[in-house]
Amino acid sequence: MSEENKFTFENPEYRKTYWHTTSHILAQAMKRLHPEVKLAIGPAIDNGFYYDFDTPEPFSETQLAELEEEMRKICKEKLKLERFELPREEAIKFMEEKGEPYKVELIQDLPEDAVISFYKQGEFTDLCAGPHVDSTGRIKGNAIKLTACNAAYWRGDSSRQTLQRIYGVAYPKKDELDAYLARIEEAKRRDHRKLGKELGLFMLAEEGPGFPFFLPKGMVLKNTLLDYWRECHKRYGYVEIATPIILNQELWHRSGHWDHYKDNMYTTVIDEADYAVKPMNCPGGMLVYKNEPHSYRDLPLRMAELGLVHRHEMSGALHGLFRVRCFTQDDAHIFMTRDQMKDEIMNVVRLFDEIYSTFGLTYQIELSTMPEDHMGDEEVWHFAEQTLQAAIEEMGKPYVINAGDGAFYGPKLDFHLADSLGRTWQCGTIQLDFQMPERFELEYIGPDGEPHRPVMIHRALLGSIERFIGVITEHFAGAFPTWLAPVQVKVLPITDRAADYSRQVAAKLTQAGYRVEVDCRNEKIGKKIREAQLEKIPYMLVIGDKEAEAGTVAVRDRVDGDRGVLSLDGFMTELKTVVEEKQRR
Repeated sequence: MSEENKFTFENPEYRKTYWHTTSHILAQAMKRLHPEVKLAIGPAIDNGFYYDFDTPEPFSETQLAELEEEMRKICKEKLKLERFELPREEAIKFMEEKGEPYKVELIQDLPEDAVISFYKQGEFTDLCAGPHVDSTGRIKGNAIKLTACNAAYWRGDSSRQTLQRIYGVAYPKKDELDAYLARIEEAKRRDHRKLGKELGLFMLAEEGPGFPFFLPKGMVLKNTLLDYWRECHKRYGYVEIATPIILNQELWHRSGHWDHYKDNMYTTVIDEADYAVKPMNCPGGMLVYKNEPHSYRDLPLRMAELGLVHRHEMSGALHGLFRVRCFTQDDAHIFMTRDQMKDEIMNVVRLFDEIYSTFGLTYQIELSTMPEDHMGDEEVWHFAEQTLQAAIEEMGKPYVINAGDGAFYGPKLDFHLADSLGRTWQCGTIQLDFQMPERFELEYIGPDGEPHRPVMIHRALLGSIERFIGVITEHFAGAFPTWLAPVQVKVLPITDRAADYSRQVAAKLTQAGYRVEVDCRNEKIGKKIREAQLEKIPYMLVIGDKEAEAGTVAVRDRVDGDRGVLSLDGFMTELKTVVEEKQRR
């Protein structure tokens, strides 16, 4: 980070400090306007800050506006932030005297050797480890916005007190706040839950919370996406397998998942034996590899699977298609020799590049290293980390290190995709694993005629198919590229006289493999066009008496609007190019 950017939002640490200080200004404003309210916690988060308050009712928009106004006053007062420390007993007494029971509990739960620090600004003092900016005057009052008030459990425990969590955001300049708020409004317009309902893609039902239902148009979208996935994997040398959804508990003990992941697993009993519904596909892939002997000549062996997995997610974490309890994971497990590792990692990244670029998605790479809770020898871990690092460096890919966040069985590369609004989504991952081949005693016969242990890559490209559909729904705002759109062409007869020819046009397009609908309702053409536009249809063919007589079509498309009259063959030639080249239009 350059010196000139040290105290700007280009520096994530400064941005976090700025938002953390703003959360304290919110708490101070709250105590001024509502002194009876008790304080809980108020951290900076990825997109702003929040503060939790003990109050029985949520705050109205009017009350949030009053808090904002008081926050602006505090910023103008330019109060100095002063840090001080207290011994544990004095700290507890200090907060008891202020009538802040949540702060007392936090202090009591700190380790015995913890430094207990506070920050004071004017008449307001809060328990806090910091850091903060030096004055409330550093925060621009006219660039603060409180965005929401929601219920939240104290310390995330549903058996504890329900608090009111106020979210907010702040920027150094008013125009930066305005740009952020505009992005938020655009994100609401693109919300995949809203678009999924409007476009008839999927539904969620109370009878199955976290278990999405795909509707006919959603299935067309999903199957088209999977057809493309299969096409690419075939070209890159993968074979496809399928493994069972339920496997016995012993397998999950052997894989290590039971010790590290059992709280997220669904279990059942079959014939008086314990079984688990798979939360991931890896152990099944191990059994497929062990099904027959392998030679070094067979390697690398690339096995891909579209496996339905189930994971127990807390109900409060469920969110449309982004966080569900069952989803299809586009896994692959690549078995290889040690000297093939770097080339295989690079081959996977090339596949990622091809598929992500098709959707216009860019990405950032994060290298996650050995966590405290891990399996296997540290020397092997470091070798695996160095191999991942060498592969992406040779490809000229920039990356950041995420220390200690690897999977329990190996280090990984995570691919964070950036959508059209600049938001990032973690979808792809490449994980190196020396541990599971050991646990499952996987072998191949080497050129020396002796058995050797293969190395394995766990790899997901889209991650969860359902989540990826949610991502691209918002990325494209529901206006999917023609090759992916559930309905590619809508034929719109102007009069009943043009209906027969319209059906002939639709039949010819359908026979050529395109997805077509005909709107023969007795409605004005303007209404038909408007509704087709709301449905995000890529192409509309408007057909009246002239077109029916001449065997032509009047083309309207989503990008260029009214295109004029074309021959049907000419339109089909254009459509063929757009679909086969997977153009983003």
